[in-house]
Amino acid sequence: MKKVISASRRTDLVAFYPEWLADALKKRQADFFHHGKRKIISVDLSPGKVHTLVLWSKNFKPLLENRFGLKTLLADYQQVYFHFTITGLGGTFIEKLAPAPAEALAQIPELLKLAGRAERISVRFDPVVFWREGSNLRSNLDFFPELAIFISSYGIKTVRFSFTQWYRKAVSRARKAGLEFYDPPYEGKKQAVARLVETAGRYGLELWSCSQAEIAALPGVRASACIDGARLSQLHPGGEKASTSKDRSQRKDCGCTASIDIGSYLQSCPNACLYCYANPRVKV
Repeated sequence: MKKVISASRRTDLVAFYPEWLADALKKRQADFFHHGKRKIISVDLSPGKVHTLVLWSKNFKPLLENRFGLKTLLADYQQVYFHFTITGLGGTFIEKLAPAPAEALAQIPELLKLAGRAERISVRFDPVVFWREGSNLRSNLDFFPELAIFISSYGIKTVRFSFTQWYRKAVSRARKAGLEFYDPPYEGKKQAVARLVETAGRYGLELWSCSQAEIAALPGVRASACIDGARLSQLHPGGEKASTSKDRSQRKDCGCTASIDIGSYLQSCPNACLYCYANPRVKV
């Protein structure tokens, strides 16, 4: 069975390492340091052995501009699936180097041409972030209607989201930056989800909760498999099947099916998102 390749959950390869990614695709092999195995791993990227190439990014501009021939190289693969994260916080002190919302949304038409079908694009409104500014409680929820209107006009129906999980290193980073973050209680999150569900229903969008079972159980929300072998099989132009086995390398609540991620935490992400759980290159 052909492999699903993920590029990448661990860092934004498209936005900040397009040359590395292009070189790997050109060589038909990705060599990277695997944090868990503590060694260099080599993965065969020969198009004949890849079912779907899944790209994750907050900024597909380097790809759309064909930097290092990246766009040209993708043409060798039968199917490319895109996870496009647009939170509405790009360009703010929370996501310093991510593109501003209007700049990100402007990439959708060209990305759609590259995907071939709107079903091969999933927009990630992820995470939902709350913080305080003086006596005011702020969040990026107010951006969601704008996002919903825009992506639905291009036939994109899938939105994945989660609430920020404030890991210890993210808490330290946020405090240094002066972010007074707020983690709502469950009832507060239920109210936020109700807002998302109402807007999603208005524009015919599907809401999928990523790795948060208690949120996925709420009305109008489904549990996400961000890499979904069954769905990728349905979308595959040749009708080929991908693995539907659970990806055991992911968290318990993660519904993803088997894939091989070719990113490395050593490729620190400069997006500078204060809430990041990975290994961002952040100056605060």
